[in-house]
Amino acid sequence: MRLQDFDGQVFADAATPAGEVEFSGVTADSRKVAPGDLFVALAGVKADGAAFARAAADAGAAAVLCATGADVGELAVPVIRSDDPRRALALIAAKLYAPQPETVVAVTGTAGKTSVASFTRQIYAHAGFDAASIGTTGVVSPNLTIEGSLTTPDPVVLHTVLRDLAKAGTTHVAMEASSHGLDQRRLDGVKLAAGAFTNLGRDHLDYHPTVEDYLAAKLRLFDTLLAKGSPAVIFADDPYSRAAEEAAAKAGLEVLTVGRRGDFIDLKRVEHERYRQEVEVTHGGATYLFKLPLAGEFQVSNALVSAGLAIATGVRPADAFAALEGIEGAPGRLDLVAHLPNGALVYVDYAHKPEALEQVLLSVRPFTSGEIVVVFGAGGDRDPGKRPIMGEIASRLANRVYVTDDNPRSEEAAAIRAAILQAAPGATEIGDRREAIRTAIASLKQGDTLIIAGKGHETGQTAKGVTVHFSDHEEVRTAIGEVAA
Repeated sequence: MRLQDFDGQVFADAATPAGEVEFSGVTADSRKVAPGDLFVALAGVKADGAAFARAAADAGAAAVLCATGADVGELAVPVIRSDDPRRALALIAAKLYAPQPETVVAVTGTAGKTSVASFTRQIYAHAGFDAASIGTTGVVSPNLTIEGSLTTPDPVVLHTVLRDLAKAGTTHVAMEASSHGLDQRRLDGVKLAAGAFTNLGRDHLDYHPTVEDYLAAKLRLFDTLLAKGSPAVIFADDPYSRAAEEAAAKAGLEVLTVGRRGDFIDLKRVEHERYRQEVEVTHGGATYLFKLPLAGEFQVSNALVSAGLAIATGVRPADAFAALEGIEGAPGRLDLVAHLPNGALVYVDYAHKPEALEQVLLSVRPFTSGEIVVVFGAGGDRDPGKRPIMGEIASRLANRVYVTDDNPRSEEAAAIRAAILQAAPGATEIGDRREAIRTAIASLKQGDTLIIAGKGHETGQTAKGVTVHFSDHEEVRTAIGEVAA
């Protein structure tokens, strides 16, 4: 491929002989440079790719692409400069690793992205399409499965995956669009058929300076990435829904709202049962009634956003709502792991931010005849401001609270727990997560509901630079076996 194939649109200096550069691959990791690759030097949080330009050139890079003012030194290969090298990388990767599946949709928001991507994939599959989802839990499709991934992979990985899916026959893809991924231009080369917004809460303020910056990153999906006239499915009942609607309308998108205040899909009624919910909605002048086989009203919200995305991209409404009756929850999202003989329930949930923790605790109240018990912690090297907020939420909404470790990473675990406990009077501190789970399960009485929050689908725990195997699901089953014995 030649850089002149991009018409100079991603380059800052028209005088740069970009058109003369031919390359066979692209990477932003100097350690992965192969002879003939284009190396894109990106400035990161911990390191600046410009410092590795010489190493990339020595490894056989055909050229180096960097920011306009980056200092890469004197190199023996061409240096091409761009005002936005991250966007350049995404556009180059998209063209180099074509094709993409015919229909790709993306969902952004603080909570619910994984569930919406999973549900949308399942609706597409029910409608007869070869479908995949890409996100926090990996890549899921009939043709390609990759476990454990970033919420939004880097452009080279993303477009390699999209190419492989397309070549394997996948026509429909639902993917998560994280604030990091949107801000870092990872989706800029994806041809999106529709986008969606779930909600906005406090998260990633260790990366984004303010909540406003966090929201702006999310809204790039609407004001920058979606083509004019594309559908924008927006959950209408969140405090930030209006901001998303305004951004989408200003960008010339087709705004489709869902929820209790939705115009596209109007939620009329929800009846909570212990393991499922009966839902009544209206769409296009017709009324649809379906049983969602998942607990928690937030799952109803996720289901409506998913149905909205599917309908907006060609699925018959009746098929979309029928598909929701057989939907499977995403791994670790209010995942019912155990039903004890005394009627107590044990759920594992990925909630690791304030709004998500509040949502899951509120969701189990309608069907909990006994007490709500919660085991949770907070991750290290992440926004410390959310720790006392989560402590207050747990203390207010649960009857018994066990504060334990999540992924302390490089921080002192005891200090993280102390920050939570400041706002959680009466909580029990048990640093060892395994022991906290065992203690909580042993305490369960008839009608109680236990939520083990924070890690969800994860199978590792990281502390002091070391990651060891740890699964909340496995620990629950082991603890129940010990209690029964």
